[in-house]
Amino acid sequence: MKKIDVITIFPEMIDDYSKISIIARAIEKKLIKINPVNLRDFTTDMHQTVDGRPYGGGVGMVLRADIMQKAISKIAGKVDSKKRKDARVIMLTPQGKKFTQKEALKLSKYNNLVFVCGRYEGFDERIGSMVDDEYSIGDYVLMGGELPALVMIEAIARAYPGVVGKFESTQNESFSGSTKMSLLEYPQYTRPEALNMLSKNGKKKNVVVPKILLSGNHEAIAKWRFDESLKRTKKRRPDLL
Repeated sequence: MKKIDVITIFPEMIDDYSKISIIARAIEKKLIKINPVNLRDFTTDMHQTVDGRPYGGGVGMVLRADIMQKAISKIAGKVDSKKRKDARVIMLTPQGKKFTQKEALKLSKYNNLVFVCGRYEGFDERIGSMVDDEYSIGDYVLMGGELPALVMIEAIARAYPGVVGKFESTQNESFSGSTKMSLLEYPQYTRPEALNMLSKNGKKKNVVVPKILLSGNHEAIAKWRFDESLKRTKKRRPDLL
């Protein structure tokens, strides 16, 4: 079983997510365990204070290193990352490296992941020395690390065998790296075979499924899908080629 811990001051966000869809089924089948950890449980004062004013002045509050150290030590076993063999402690921060499908596959190899979610104005700098990796899911700023953690958890969990019904279906998705290039996924169609649609200019148009997909010729379909993936990637994400 893969274990995922999330250190946060809003454990209910993680708990609610764990109760729906594919993730909930994976938990029920005991493929994954997602454990929300309330950072406030490691405080000692009456108000359960986890933050403090930044030295040198400035706007906002900063998460305290001493409180976070207690939480990471308890959950990950040891703060020294060199002594953690099968766990990875991950800080969610806009300053982190970009999270990609390649990183998701790499992280899926570990049996225990610990996500450290920030809030307020950020982390005490010393917390960075307690983690193994720092990740960002994009070049924008959110109110905290919970949503990035959930995004990463879903991407990583899909790589665990048994989580997605047909594991093979994850192998040819966008950014899967199933070819030498990282291509966007090819167009997909299902019923009905023909659909009368309104175009953007308000005119009706009958849109039908490409005949090649109905041919039963798997070799020709595979070639069409690759060509369409390549065409789509060149148009939408040429940086991937």
